[in-house]
Amino acid sequence: MRPLEECIKNKNTKLKPIWLMRQAGRYLPEFREIRVKNPDFIKLCLNANLASNITLQPIKRFKFDAAIIFSDILMLPYGLGQEVNFKKNFGPILGDVDIKKINQTNEIKFSNKLKSVYEALKITAQNELMKNKDLIGFVGAPWTILVYMINKQSPKKNLIKDFLKDEIFINELISIIEKFLKIHINNQIKNGATIIQIFDSWAGLLEEKNIFELIYNPTSRIVDYVKSLNIPVICFPRGIKNYKKYCQIVKPDVINIDYEVDPKKIKEEINITVQGGLNPKTLLTDKENLKKETLKYLDIFKDHPYIFNLGHGVLPETNPNMVDYLVKLVKDY
Repeated sequence: MRPLEECIKNKNTKLKPIWLMRQAGRYLPEFREIRVKNPDFIKLCLNANLASNITLQPIKRFKFDAAIIFSDILMLPYGLGQEVNFKKNFGPILGDVDIKKINQTNEIKFSNKLKSVYEALKITAQNELMKNKDLIGFVGAPWTILVYMINKQSPKKNLIKDFLKDEIFINELISIIEKFLKIHINNQIKNGATIIQIFDSWAGLLEEKNIFELIYNPTSRIVDYVKSLNIPVICFPRGIKNYKKYCQIVKPDVINIDYEVDPKKIKEEINITVQGGLNPKTLLTDKENLKKETLKYLDIFKDHPYIFNLGHGVLPETNPNMVDYLVKLVKDY
């Protein structure tokens, strides 16, 4: 059994597998080299050989226990025909939502548009470096995808006022998103993904009164779908106020926590496998501090099934030597 799978399915507390969100990315010189020659981010995600190469870079360098496919949650709106561009030092910029156009997209059209993503998974899964390692496929949660599609940029930059006022439109769009997320997940699994992670990056934005219809209900239907395919599912509802309630309702196999929560409280309240927690900024400090913070998480979860990860993605200014040191700390624990 692969280390993550063992930790999730068998609740093995002896193993402390490690992988990091955004482990294949801008902090690696070998990634930056590829990026310079490939400035169009979407085109890079759709280059199966390069996407696979990038996915494997941190596996070669650090011997992580899992790879996460190099892609983006916004491949979903792209597959639905919405315009998606990435602007340097700004982030994603999306075109208008054209429901009529979206409704003309069927499963075949959508899957064809994203076939390079699935091809990248297939190439990666067959690579010798992936022996006894999990390959993580991923999607954005329905709510987070909805935010990007309607807001057309990161809500961190600016969130449209009265975002949810057109209920009929919101409900129609969220059910389309849900339908195509399932197709996207199924395609990833068919091409070699052994685990699916659902990123709800903007879960913390939503007020309690809308949380059931926009986070709990649609996400739990996606979770049920992944489980029906006999694949473990990890959820990361970043910034959510109540992780315990989220786990009780959504029922993921693994919950990824952010760095704002108290890991001790999580350990007491949650009986499923826990992933993550370490503040990525800790990797920008020194080895002594990194060791102290890493051991804090490892000690708290020593008798609990736990996958070591961060409470958000690796920051671009991270020194790869610090990541190397982190991996050794976890492996030697």
